Amino acid sequence: MSTAPRTALIRTAVRRYGAPALIVAIMALVLLQGWHHQLTLESVVVQRDRFHDFIAQHTALAVLAYVAIYVAAATLSLPCGVAMSVAGGLLFGWLVGTVAAVVGATLGATMVFLIARTAVGNAFCERAGPWLARLSQGFQKDALLYMLFLRLVPAFPFWFVNLAPAVLGVPLRTFVLGTFLGIIPATLAFASTGAGLDSVIMAAKSEYAACVALQGLEKCRLTIHASSFFTRELAQALILIGVVAVIPVVIKNVKKWRKRDAAAK
Repeated sequence: MSTAPRTALIRTAVRRYGAPALIVAIMALVLLQGWHHQLTLESVVVQRDRFHDFIAQHTALAVLAYVAIYVAAATLSLPCGVAMSVAGGLLFGWLVGTVAAVVGATLGATMVFLIARTAVGNAFCERAGPWLARLSQGFQKDALLYMLFLRLVPAFPFWFVNLAPAVLGVPLRTFVLGTFLGIIPATLAFASTGAGLDSVIMAAKSEYAACVALQGLEKCRLTIHASSFFTRELAQALILIGVVAVIPVVIKNVKKWRKRDAAAK
């Protein structure tokens, strides 16, 4: 094979497989090194005072850094979305934390969507045939409404809902709008939970200080028990998610009733 055709093949391969291969390589490196374990709420709590000092002095930069980290985590499909959303509320308050998390998650999901439109999409289609067949019917009826439903009701993993619409031909605008609007309720819920964790953090710090006083620094670890997360804010957030999750079903039934009334007339 001459040099020119070989170079053309290499360029085509890099164009089609370069971005997905880079994402997979970075994801493998992060998982093998265990860096994703650092994106936990406990690590944020440990550095909370330092973060708040930095945020007070450089608020805009801190928010941009948080969004960038969220975009990277979502693009790599790392399982830390809940912790990131809670941390956003803890660091920036429920409003700014919600907006920053929604923007970061939407941008990261869009990156995965665009990557799935390359050759990776074909391989994904072959492996997820039955699931895609079920989703295809929903997208054919009403793509935006179904996109909202998938985001509001976590019947499928977040990463799967990023990939499937791309290979099923859902328009980019519909995907972005459905993702942005659909993740707001859950993100608001978790960010609100994070904003209400001050009392939980103070209790954890008091417990840690008492442990250090009795057993020494080496035998103690700052932790937050799972039961501590069930606060009033979390209960309200879960109710909000449940109410919002019913909205797509209500809209769908209203459309059916309108069609029946129109046909009857």
